[in-house]
Amino acid sequence: MSTETPTDGTVDDVLDLDAVASAIPAWQSQTFTLAEYPEKLAIVKLAPGAEVPQWAESSSIFSVTATATETSLICAGRSVPTKTPSIKPLIAFRITGEIDPGAVGVLANLLVPLAEIGVPAYTFSTYETDWVMVRVIDSEKAAEEWRRRGHTVAAAVPITPQKSSPKGPKKK
Repeated sequence: MSTETPTDGTVDDVLDLDAVASAIPAWQSQTFTLAEYPEKLAIVKLAPGAEVPQWAESSSIFSVTATATETSLICAGRSVPTKTPSIKPLIAFRITGEIDPGAVGVLANLLVPLAEIGVPAYTFSTYETDWVMVRVIDSEKAAEEWRRRGHTVAAAVPITPQKSSPKGPKKK
């Protein structure tokens, strides 16, 4: 609000909305719809070059990232053996709808509010969208904060891996 004193001695209390709008980065005004997946997930650390274990593949959300120093998995938390290093249990939120590949600040728009309320977050991206994972104990707090910021959070129907059908004619 401007409190400059005009030449006639009165105080000008007019809020310059154009100045306020131009001062807010565009990425902060974007709103998204997030689909919350119910499956409890884990981020698992394996040795560099490790084969993907069979136990990791039965998950509605499954991702493998390999670097020179580690192989990491995102998979169902229930599958992870006790002594395997992991971060769990986590809940995943997927940004729904089309996102312009050149869009700036998409993750910042979702992560800054979580940082402000002290909620740790983990992200990964696919070709089509971005995902944010939070600890199960923080999932409702995260969803509430996103809603407070104008985003929509709704339950997602989990995508289950398709099992290949046996080859040959169907039995009657």
